[in-house]
Amino acid sequence: MKDDAPLLEVRNLVKHFQVGGGFFARRGGLVRAVDGVSFEIRRGETLGLVGESGCGKTTTGRCILQLERPTSGQVVFEGRDLTTLDEDALRPIRRKMQVIFQDPYSSLNPRMTVGQIIGEPLAVHGIVTERAQRATRVRELLSHVGLLAQHAHRYPHQLSGGQRQRVGIARALAVEPSLIICDEPVSALDVSIQAQIINLLEDLQAQFGLTYLFVAHDLSVVRHISDRVAVMYLGKIVEITDRKSLYDSPLHPYTKALLSAVPIPDPALEAQRERVVLGGEVPSPLNPPPGCVFHPRCPIAVDRCRVEVPDLREIRPAHRAACLLA
Repeated sequence: MKDDAPLLEVRNLVKHFQVGGGFFARRGGLVRAVDGVSFEIRRGETLGLVGESGCGKTTTGRCILQLERPTSGQVVFEGRDLTTLDEDALRPIRRKMQVIFQDPYSSLNPRMTVGQIIGEPLAVHGIVTERAQRATRVRELLSHVGLLAQHAHRYPHQLSGGQRQRVGIARALAVEPSLIICDEPVSALDVSIQAQIINLLEDLQAQFGLTYLFVAHDLSVVRHISDRVAVMYLGKIVEITDRKSLYDSPLHPYTKALLSAVPIPDPALEAQRERVVLGGEVPSPLNPPPGCVFHPRCPIAVDRCRVEVPDLREIRPAHRAACLLA
């Protein structure tokens, strides 16, 4: 693998789910959860993946991890296409790709102590085989995420939400991964705790050279942590560029609408800025609209948008958008 090659390349990723079609149903439907997503992440970078609930962000992350097998497309990690590998071949690679789940209340086993939760991946992957050395390593990991050594003897129900998420981060960190997929890791936490967790993730990235795919729907959080940002809508990426370009001069009307909904603390600036209000609801992925998937809600859509599918093309240097009118 070349030094300048991306750590992760996602090429035309598609994931469809079959629904219905049971004993009494004549035909089932097809949910187009992810429909042709492509992007890359370089080592040490954080790519933010944003969009409304149900747009396919989490499914994209699960397909990268091979927790969901893609319908088609490629997931190339460190030069190897993971979609072609079986479970035995994936096992050593799983050590290099970890996930921090959204809900710290359900992602930890309530029957295990914190020490057992963090120590389990060390034993499974054969990283630290002796129990005493494993306990020492668990204490080190707890220290890295801002917890005390005595937390190792507690159960998840004895911890706060922020402490539980720190345990989840320590568990992901235990196997020394290259890539961590953060699946809305702060959305279930209080705002004051969110800032602490985001700062912790940034510190760990600087300390261990981590690479993040940061999935979120909160644009202010994504702005703080991401180097580049990809915007998803109904299973497709509609815009991707660096953080500054996206927030200062968005190209896609959906991105503009998302940014206009983010409150500004200054009342004078809040009163002056243009507000973009989208009509209608997000179409069902069971029956996506023809042409541009955003056209039923787009304030600038023309007849051409109803029949022609826009490509994700480079409109400015390193700034791509899927809009016929951009």
